[in-house]
Amino acid sequence: MQNENLIFGINPIQQLLTNNPARIIEIYASKNKNDQRSETLLTAARANDIAVQSIDPKTLDKWFPDQNHQGFAAKLKNVSSLTEKDLASLVASCANPLFLILDGVQDPHNLGACLRTADAAGVTAVIIPQDNAASLTPVVRKVASGGAESVALVRVGNLARAIKTIQDLGVWIVGTDGESEQNIYSMDLKGSIGIVLGAEGTGMRELTRKHCDYLVQIPMAGQVESLNVSVATGVCLYEAVRQRLSATK
Repeated sequence: MQNENLIFGINPIQQLLTNNPARIIEIYASKNKNDQRSETLLTAARANDIAVQSIDPKTLDKWFPDQNHQGFAAKLKNVSSLTEKDLASLVASCANPLFLILDGVQDPHNLGACLRTADAAGVTAVIIPQDNAASLTPVVRKVASGGAESVALVRVGNLARAIKTIQDLGVWIVGTDGESEQNIYSMDLKGSIGIVLGAEGTGMRELTRKHCDYLVQIPMAGQVESLNVSVATGVCLYEAVRQRLSATK
């Protein structure tokens, strides 16, 4: 049963019920859930005429092994994935687009956390490669806490080509590299920007690095050599947010 069209957990489902209930086909509720949060979710489901199927919690355990499903799951309608052909319209969708480009992030918890932060920071779209990267699984959706449904996610067959596409449309590409002499806080992030973060442990691939207009590092004052990719994503995106907010004052 587990596939990309299933989500689990109270908060992700509640977020969809609030912001996009039309995405939900059916909700599966554990038979023994009767707390206030559960009742709030079920009331919202009934208000939106969404069918709720009572289900044995052991079934949810089988669907989502070793995960805290909180007694709830939901089946979602299929939506068309965004691809490289959609990049031009995304660039044109706002005056100064902000893209998050993830080069091969394979851990679903990290991808989910990046999507959650991207949504909170108002990112125009997140760009990921189709291969050698985490896909949009139920675990990713749970960690994203609604962000996977609200932020535009673009899957591309060739990441370097996708970067070149948005560069040609006026987007400057800023890659993160611990060896760079320039730090993220000295970089102007107020314009049309794509921020690239690499995979856990290995960082950006060499081909991706070559396509960056600028390379920056996050200052590290302690003993650890690098930050988790989802933490680094938060640092970089919110520096862009800070600069953009300052520019409007």
